[in-house]
Amino acid sequence: MPYKFKSRATADLIMLDATARRLLDILGKDTTGHGIITVEQIPGAIAALEQAVQREEEQRAAAKETQDADEDAQRDEAPAGAWDPVSLRQRTAPFLDMLKRSAAQGREVTW
Repeated sequence: MPYKFKSRATADLIMLDATARRLLDILGKDTTGHGIITVEQIPGAIAALEQAVQREEEQRAAAKETQDADEDAQRDEAPAGAWDPVSLRQRTAPFLDMLKRSAAQGREVTW
């Protein structure tokens, strides 16, 4: 089931279930039904998402440094893009934009 995020400051944002649940989990929000991120909660939500992005990028960098030769050989044989999953930074970008624009206009985000 896709999630539809709404704000009076932006157009609706539709996300697939797994991505939306991951972002809402990062924010500590309930993923079982409708919810709201109030204007007062938006700065904390932005900070939490940015910290999660930073942690993931640090983990990816550490993992890249510790790959062994066998994994490098498998990567060479894999189809293009098979080892480049979509990063959290890419997945959060539209949601962060919605949060920032909503905060600037004093509007909450609901789903």
